[in-house]
Amino acid sequence: MPGVGIGIIILNEKGQVLLILRNSEANKARSDMRLEGTWTLPAGKVKSYETLFMAAKRKAKEEVDLNIDDLEVVSIADDMNEYASFLTLGVLVRMWDGHVSLGSSLEHVDYKFFDLDDLPSNLCSPSAKIIRNYQNKILYMEEK
Repeated sequence: MPGVGIGIIILNEKGQVLLILRNSEANKARSDMRLEGTWTLPAGKVKSYETLFMAAKRKAKEEVDLNIDDLEVVSIADDMNEYASFLTLGVLVRMWDGHVSLGSSLEHVDYKFFDLDDLPSNLCSPSAKIIRNYQNKILYMEEK
């Protein structure tokens, strides 16, 4: 049974997307899909008895210390590799406040806002799919 994951698109006033860099050490990056050392959207797993938007709000607060609101599902993607399988939902944030902070967790080591047409080469696959679907206004595209 695949897990359910979320990726959160947070844009600044310039239309740049917030990405966070996972620790390159697997035991600190805490990624079921082994995505250590890659840039990712704020993301995580939906917990039992938690709605998608509740999970997005929780993960935005946990990972980057932002309060988010006015959310919309903009992507559905199948994410599978030799380590894990997820149905990943991309959520666009229309309103947010606060100042980005990674806190004391060692899971992420840096953050930056990137232009959507100049994303890092080591962007993780699940985040790349969410951003691609968002940019192309495609909710779901089956990977072959």
